[in-house]
Amino acid sequence: MKKLSTRNKRISVAAVATLIAVGGGLAYAYWSSTGTGSGSATTGTSAGFTVASSAATGGPMTPGGPSETVAFTVTNPSTGSQLLSSVIVSVAGPTGAAWTTVPGCSYLDYTVGTPVITYGQIAAEGVASGTVTVTMNNLDSNQDACKLAVVPLYFVAS
Repeated sequence: MKKLSTRNKRISVAAVATLIAVGGGLAYAYWSSTGTGSGSATTGTSAGFTVASSAATGGPMTPGGPSETVAFTVTNPSTGSQLLSSVIVSVAGPTGAAWTTVPGCSYLDYTVGTPVITYGQIAAEGVASGTVTVTMNNLDSNQDACKLAVVPLYFVAS
């Protein structure tokens, strides 16, 4: 076997060191793993519609005479879209109880028509507008007690 000269030994050591340095810089190492975790999000809830009406137009109502039309709005106060599927209007007090405040005149003296409104989704903080017609019935009894009566309407939107 031939002996390497000191010069050749140095070159060989330098070459090996260079290969290790270059090869070491290109080497990749990693661990594989899996894991799990959890989190949450919160859903809100519906908010009750609000209904507002304006002064009646038409009339004045008389037994069997002209009707009055009342414009109203249904507002969605929620931060999300809500479905309006029904509006029911009746002659009733502010709690929905039958109106009999005027002696001799009651909810039985009036008929409330079907509300005219477009049902469907109301966007967050959106408004739907409608109208309803109120008519005074022509009964076989004296209706003098209803003269100049302010007839309360009660709206239920759902």
